Amino acid sequence: MARVLSLGEAVAELVHDGDTVALEGFTHLIPVAAGHEIIRQGRRNLTLVRMTPDIVYDQLIGAGCASKLIFSWGGNPGVGSLHRFRDAVQHSWPAPLEIEEHSHAGMANRYVAGASGLPFAVLRGYTGTDLPAQTETIKPITCPFTGEQLTAVPALNPDVTIVHAQRADRAGNVQLWGIAGVQKEAVLAAKRSLVTVEEVVDELEPRPGALVLPSWAVTAVAEVPRGAAPSYAAGYYERDNAAYQAWDEIGRDREEFAKWLSDLTGVKA
Repeated sequence: MARVLSLGEAVAELVHDGDTVALEGFTHLIPVAAGHEIIRQGRRNLTLVRMTPDIVYDQLIGAGCASKLIFSWGGNPGVGSLHRFRDAVQHSWPAPLEIEEHSHAGMANRYVAGASGLPFAVLRGYTGTDLPAQTETIKPITCPFTGEQLTAVPALNPDVTIVHAQRADRAGNVQLWGIAGVQKEAVLAAKRSLVTVEEVVDELEPRPGALVLPSWAVTAVAEVPRGAAPSYAAGYYERDNAAYQAWDEIGRDREEFAKWLSDLTGVKA
């Protein structure tokens, strides 16, 4: 059964230096507060995994938490580039960053394979692209029944997956609604999991279209109101577009980023 912990306790227990860590959430319910706590606790040498790394991954990379990024699309949605990500790749600042690039379909299928206990996933989606020539974890495979040439990608099994949701009950059952992305698959594929939630309630009320992660599939739950901000949480708050725009100016300048990091961690730049 999932345990209800504070955010600090959960990150300290579940996220270790050198881990492969997935923070998933597609356009909303992005576990930003958890990402900030990882920065505060000074984790290093992480392999970060995410279908759509956005500003929280820019922040983790800029803070020196990451040595590798496994991803599909990356950017500041609706604004532009991730400048800390770019600086790490182009100039190894604050540390070199290895990248492993896939398509959205490839990443989603890798999580599904991991959640299903399979070693790899098979899809057609890379045909005609140059990604197989750039990424070692994309390999051709021949269908044993039709002879069709397909593509195989290895399963993703993060050491820890972190997602955000709207509610959990006191037994650790999690209720999530809105755009679900790959949160369920990413949690089921992981060795350990943390779900931050807007609120912990006595009982989960039935809601049409809601996804429930049962307590047995979750390692820990942490109550973190507005834990997805500046992304949004359906039914709780809207996306803070101004924050994404403001990040562009902060992220593109090392000194401005250092000031932001000092404010977040309380450590003087």
